[in-house]
Amino acid sequence: MTESRTENDNTARNAATLPPRVTGPVRAGRAEALRFAATHTLPAFVRGFVNARPRVVAAYAAINQPAWSAATLRAMRARHGGAPVLVRGLSGPVLVLFYEADLRQFFTEPVRTLALDAPDKNKGLTVLEPTGVICSHGELREERRKINDEVLAGDRPLHPACAQYQGIVEEESPALTRRATLDFVQMKQATGRISRRVAFGDRAAGDEELTGWLSELRDAANWMSLLKGRNKADRALYAKATARFEEYAADAPGHALVARALRCPAGADTDPLGQAHHWLLALDGLVGVIARTLLLLAAHPAEQDAAYADVESGSPELPRLRACVQESLRLYPLVPDLVRVTRGETVWGGVRHPAGTSVLVPIGFHQRDDARVPAADLFVPGRWLEADADRDLRMAPFSHGGGRCPGDQLGLLLTSAVCAQVLRGHRIVGGRPAVDPHRPLPGTVDTAAIRLRLAPR
Repeated sequence: MTESRTENDNTARNAATLPPRVTGPVRAGRAEALRFAATHTLPAFVRGFVNARPRVVAAYAAINQPAWSAATLRAMRARHGGAPVLVRGLSGPVLVLFYEADLRQFFTEPVRTLALDAPDKNKGLTVLEPTGVICSHGELREERRKINDEVLAGDRPLHPACAQYQGIVEEESPALTRRATLDFVQMKQATGRISRRVAFGDRAAGDEELTGWLSELRDAANWMSLLKGRNKADRALYAKATARFEEYAADAPGHALVARALRCPAGADTDPLGQAHHWLLALDGLVGVIARTLLLLAAHPAEQDAAYADVESGSPELPRLRACVQESLRLYPLVPDLVRVTRGETVWGGVRHPAGTSVLVPIGFHQRDDARVPAADLFVPGRWLEADADRDLRMAPFSHGGGRCPGDQLGLLLTSAVCAQVLRGHRIVGGRPAVDPHRPLPGTVDTAAIRLRLAPR
């Protein structure tokens, strides 16, 4: 039995690293496609692409649903030798990538060739953002990307407004440590205030009504094509939110994201203020990252000690704590699947595929692939301190290349700063849900149920 398992492990490893030999498109069989839909695509749809549904996440955590998806993908890779596989999905065929060279191509292809979404403006997140803030293309997308790069400073570990943002975190963080327990609701309230202050300035700190409007729009975006009847109501809600953005932008302090955006040169259709929908979507997702990172630190006392030493060192970059956040994102990515659509004919694994082909990288699977990632199911933050770890194609919590999230560095800055404030005066002495540091970590965590016990240092 040991010999058989070793042989299977070697087969999986070879499929991940050796070039597949195919002469034409590899297509999943009917049973294989059904299994893929049942264990991978449909669960992702039910969970929610934009706003994760807490009850669904709790159910998935109880049954370890990601393990079903991983088993399906592992079997598909082994059966087809790592070749790209065409699978009929819920909205048409999807090309699923496994081989390392195909992943490299996915990340290096220009966005003009491998688009972030379909050209049809009636698809994707346009139900959330009618002006096409996310679903923009060609020159318009490049103009908007330049604004995002400038506002979010994605090329720098320390944002130009780092001091102001860290000051905001410091002012809001006492609410996290007033009691001996810290739960997800407390974290959500505090990070919500931080997000609004970073985006719009102090005047927006308590505007939970705006957060509620945006949450409703994201819930609508989860159902995309099923919401055509709601489109008018959603556009009205979008207009209300945008008007609130403009109200705050009128007197926003210079460090606020909206103020930085309005200082950028912009064309008539660029709509720099409209990018705020996108920023808040990302900023509101940080609370889950913070909660899971602190839960993992509670279960790993040695890593918590190392992170605390990082905090005490006074380094504004907090490299060890950032590594803990990145490792948390590797284990529990905000976006488990990366999907692109080809704008022209492309070659994958030696086979030509026509324009309009949907291409999928199940990055959540690849980041936990024990055939390629050492200690794939364990919390090992030190891996992110190695040279060029951030460019490792096996791990892409923020993607790579032209599709990389421009707010990755700002996200790491804010999440590590919040975690640092919790650790500065307190030690996390326990956490729920229970995590065993000596066993493979579960595929997902019921984030809304996270509850931590704190003790003064």
